[in-house]
Amino acid sequence: PYRKVITTSASQAGYYPGGDMMTIKTLFDPGTAVILGAQIVGGKGVDKRIDDLANAVRFKLTGYDLQEMELAYAPPFSSAKDPVNMAGYVIENVRAGLVEQHHWDAVAELPADGSVILLDVRTPGEVRKQGLLRSDALHIPLDELRGRLGELDKGKKIYVNCYSGLRSYLACRILSQHGFQCSNLSGGWRFWSYNATDRAHDAAPTHLCGVPTGKD
Repeated sequence: PYRKVITTSASQAGYYPGGDMMTIKTLFDPGTAVILGAQIVGGKGVDKRIDDLANAVRFKLTGYDLQEMELAYAPPFSSAKDPVNMAGYVIENVRAGLVEQHHWDAVAELPADGSVILLDVRTPGEVRKQGLLRSDALHIPLDELRGRLGELDKGKKIYVNCYSGLRSYLACRILSQHGFQCSNLSGGWRFWSYNATDRAHDAAPTHLCGVPTGKD
């Protein structure tokens, strides 16, 4: 048995120029949180992170261990919370029940009969540029969500997305605290779009690094 999380992180501190984004898929045992495998797509810095994750597999580290891992830091090379740390945080949030998640391939299968709500919390500019996941999705930017909760039906489960999965996680936390049932799109619109359209990850050259597991 295994589960997966999709995280998107920068290769270095966001305020430092020249960084690349990387998408990390981490597989873990749902019972023990032991790391079973990982893949990364991105530019610079993917080799460093996959080395950390390969050792996590070798030594049977858990999501909590990734969360607490102490890694070298300097703005040109990483953020204070490294992409490997962030994968651990997401794993532990999922295991603790702080957030439910669904994946890109579930979007097309969600009912279109009005029995569920697809909620997009990106900015208006993002939606104009990138479009919605589906034509029946409701758009409420995260910054407006608390003031517009009355537009949502508590009797319907809400499937939330943003661009990368972070703001939709925050939206799910807000919704859960107000009694809504919510699921976060793992990897966000960004990961969904790459899979749904089968296009290249980025215009820049990319590298794929993985730890072979025989799973997924």
